[in-house]
Amino acid sequence: MDVPPHPSGLDERVVAKVFARRGRLHAYESLNPAGTALVVVDLMRATVELDPGCEGLVPGINRMAEALRQAGGRVAWVTAAPSGSVSRNMTELAGADRAKLFHDMAQADDPRADLWPGLDARDTDIHVLKRGASAFFPGKCDLHERLREHDIDTLLIAGTVTNVCCESSARDAVELGYRVTMVSNAMRGYAFGLHEASLTAFYRIFGDVRPTSEILTLIAEGSAPAISGL
Repeated sequence: MDVPPHPSGLDERVVAKVFARRGRLHAYESLNPAGTALVVVDLMRATVELDPGCEGLVPGINRMAEALRQAGGRVAWVTAAPSGSVSRNMTELAGADRAKLFHDMAQADDPRADLWPGLDARDTDIHVLKRGASAFFPGKCDLHERLREHDIDTLLIAGTVTNVCCESSARDAVELGYRVTMVSNAMRGYAFGLHEASLTAFYRIFGDVRPTSEILTLIAEGSAPAISGL
């Protein structure tokens, strides 16, 4: 059986194994826009200032956000919650200077904690704070509860960093029962190789991986029956 290349350039050997197991390239071949949320993780001023390459994610995220809103879906913006003091654990893991930087740039009165201004965020979107790597770890963020109010069962994960907060959020969301797709060119990793490794592992075991262009097509296809019936 011929195995098509993965549109996000994932490792061919892993793609072949997945294809042989389920007989198709993607786990989720369609989506219901009304039951879908685009979750954008940690695209704050601080993030882009530390890694200017993150600004290149903005146009694709804005296109997906607008398409999903028009189709009845939701958009959720996740940023770091402020803390009262520098975490001892973070100091031990990242070093004192880096831990203080993470602490300071998440404070509510620090403009670096704001969403990057190029993002098309609306007041009617969902805005949440997370106190850890994952937006879905119990007790660290109320995003799961907010999404349940809108009957969301499908997630599109974007933002930064692929191999830290995006992957942590995506995996925890899977454990909560969501159908999760990581949007490969709408997120960014710390260094070459880490982004690719995270996407490949997620695709192999946990959920799906697609580029922005395919997500836009799925949204359009999923909303077409409702539009044609107007």
